[in-house]
Amino acid sequence: MYRAEKRGGINGLVVSHSAVDMFSMTIIENSRHRDGSIYRNKAFEGHFCITNRDETRLEPMMFSEPTDCRPSWETCSMHSACAMMQIFSLKLAKIPIDNDCIQLYGYIAVRNDLDKLLNYVVNYSRDNPIIMRQGDLIEMTGPKRGISMCCSVLLEFDMRIKKGEQEKDDLQLIDGAIDYIGLITATFPFTKRINGDCGAVDITLARVYWAVEATIQVIISDVQSGFNLYLSSLCFVSDVWKEIQLFNGPIGESCGLRRYVVAVSLDTWMHLKLKVSTTPPA
Repeated sequence: MYRAEKRGGINGLVVSHSAVDMFSMTIIENSRHRDGSIYRNKAFEGHFCITNRDETRLEPMMFSEPTDCRPSWETCSMHSACAMMQIFSLKLAKIPIDNDCIQLYGYIAVRNDLDKLLNYVVNYSRDNPIIMRQGDLIEMTGPKRGISMCCSVLLEFDMRIKKGEQEKDDLQLIDGAIDYIGLITATFPFTKRINGDCGAVDITLARVYWAVEATIQVIISDVQSGFNLYLSSLCFVSDVWKEIQLFNGPIGESCGLRRYVVAVSLDTWMHLKLKVSTTPPA
């Protein structure tokens, strides 16, 4: 079964292998951004610098900035494998019943002991929300670097539904934080639900054992006519292939897609899947 325990004032989730049912995550008490309780919660003091809202400055370990649309590998070096978190998908599981589609904005980010700053997995501004329907996958905009799980990882989120001209009119989808303790986070992909005031998000993740950071960079060098591209990565985790959607959208000109960082178990294969069509992406 799945069960939640409280450890040191922060709720930790203990996961066993005997069940695969959907189950709600336990959000840390007094960790909401809207009412400011997360900034006053003394459980975070001395570990996660919650009041520091800066984005992580660390880049992927094995990649440097591309030059003239060509990746540069001069900074490559060998790095030791370690336990890493891999988030495979985020799905908009529930929205207010009277809405066919919504304008979604906000962020989901992780913090760990590398520098304790925000490593965004999703980050959309209110001025540039994404249009979504219930059941859609939320396209991830990160992480910027791999998520080490040598110690605990904090998942922090504040996602809202845009309703009117002013932010005060918006609905809160999910708000709070969840901690994942490395040694008791499952090494097989599992899905949990984050319930909020006006909906829910399903997150699928795993602690990838003996993992290294793989950086994926795709350059579209020549476009004769527009097309739609679906790009995903398939990784071998705990004896199963698990797909991570990286991009799903239109391509109209030569460009470089954003950098994608994936945790991959050492001495296993990682496959890239590309689908090209002239019809709009599903």
